[in-house]
Amino acid sequence: MSFGEKILEYKDDILNDLANLVAIDSVSVEGSEKPRQALEYMLARGTEMGLKAKNVDNIAGHLEYGTGKKLCGVLTHLDVVPAGKGWSVPPFALTRKDGRLYGRGVADDKGSAVVAMYCLKALLDNGINADSTIRLIMGTTEETGMTDVKHYFSKEQVPDISFTPDSDYGICNCEKGILQISVTGKNDSKIIKAATGGSAVNAVPDSCTFTLNQEITVPENCCGNFTTEYKNGTAKLTSEGSAAHAMEPYKGFNSITHAVNMLCSVYSGNETGSMLQFINECIGIKTDGSPMGLNQNDQQSGSLTMNLGVINIDSENAAIKIDLRYPVSAHYDNIVETIKNCAEKYGLNINIDSHLAPLNVPANSKIIATLQQAYREITSEMPNLYSTGGGTYARSLKNKGVAFGPVFSNDCSNMHKPDESLNTENFLLHAQICLEAMYRMFTQ
Repeated sequence: MSFGEKILEYKDDILNDLANLVAIDSVSVEGSEKPRQALEYMLARGTEMGLKAKNVDNIAGHLEYGTGKKLCGVLTHLDVVPAGKGWSVPPFALTRKDGRLYGRGVADDKGSAVVAMYCLKALLDNGINADSTIRLIMGTTEETGMTDVKHYFSKEQVPDISFTPDSDYGICNCEKGILQISVTGKNDSKIIKAATGGSAVNAVPDSCTFTLNQEITVPENCCGNFTTEYKNGTAKLTSEGSAAHAMEPYKGFNSITHAVNMLCSVYSGNETGSMLQFINECIGIKTDGSPMGLNQNDQQSGSLTMNLGVINIDSENAAIKIDLRYPVSAHYDNIVETIKNCAEKYGLNINIDSHLAPLNVPANSKIIATLQQAYREITSEMPNLYSTGGGTYARSLKNKGVAFGPVFSNDCSNMHKPDESLNTENFLLHAQICLEAMYRMFTQ
C-alpha cells in the first residue's frame, strides 16, 4: 500500500468540507468579503485538526505541519471566477451527479485546497516525522492578478520545494510570460463615433459594436459575422465572434479585429483614423504577433500569442487592451520596445498594465523528480512535462516549484465555464497523488 492511499480514509470528510467551501461564493472582486471568509474557514478547520495556522493580513495564509529546517509548500487559491450563466446545477453548492462533483471552484482550486489540508492531517495522524516543515499556502486573489502571493512572500519564506495543484497532469515546468498592455490615443477618425467590445483583456472578445456617422454596406466576401442598423444619420455595426482564453486565442474568433479588418477594407486610413490603422496593420486578424514581427517560438514553451481583448472609443479618445503570452526564451524588453515603436508611428502611447515573467524549471530538478516518483507510485505511469500559456502561483516560487494536477487528460473540468466539475474517481485519484507527493517532499 502506498502512503498516498491513506487519503481515502478521509473521503467523506473531504467531500463535506468541500461542500462547505464551495457554498462560500468567494468571487474575487473589489469590496467582497467572501474570499476572506473562505480563508478563515480553511484556517479554522485546519486548527481543529491540530495544524498550525497563520492568517497573513486576510489576503493569504497557511496551515503547517512539522518543525524542520527544509520548507515544503503546496500553493492553492480560494477565490473563484464569477459563476456566469448556463449552469445546470446551482454554482455555489456541491452537487454529486452522474459520477461527478459540480460547483464553482471544485476544479479551480477549492477541491485541491481541501485535499491538501487533509494530506497535512494524514501526515499528522500517522506521526510522520522529518527534518522538514510543510505548508499549505492559500491565497484569495489568484484570479485577479496574484497580489496575494506577492504580499504573502513579502512576509513569509518562499518554500525550498513546492508545487501548485492548479493545472493539469503531468507536470507543467514552463509557463510563458504574460504581458498586458494598453494602447491609447485620440479618436481622429472621420467616421467612427464610438466603439465598445470585450469584457476582459485575457479573453477573445465575442462581440463588439461600432457607431459610425454614415451608413455602411458590408462587403459580401469579408470574413466575419456582421449586422448593421442605420437610423437618424447614425449607423451601428455589430460584430459577433466566439470567445476563448487569451492563452489560446486561435481557438476563438476575435470580433474586434475582424470588424476593424472589414472597416479598413471599406474606408481609407484617413477615414478610419490612427487607432484602427494600428490595429489593422500591426495586429490584424492573426494571433501570433507576426504583423509586428513578434512571431517567435521555442521548444520549451511554444509560440507567442497575441489577443486584442478590449476596445473603447468615444468622441475624443481611443483605447485598446492587448494580452501577449511569450515564450520563455523571448526577451521582454525587446517585445515592449517593438510594440512601443509600432504605436508611436501612429501617434499612440502604450502603458504596461501587468507583467508576469515566464517560468522555466529544468527537467532534471529535484521537484520534478519527486513529483514523477509520486505520480508513478499511484498510477504506474510516468507523467509528461508540458508548458502552458496560462499562469499559476508557480511563477512566484523562484524556479523551486511547478504546477501539478488536479485535472487529468481524460476529464473535462469546464474551468471558468458553466458546470465546472470533476469526475469523482479522478478527484480521489488526485488526492492520492497529492498525498504521495507531499509525503515524499516532506521526508526526502
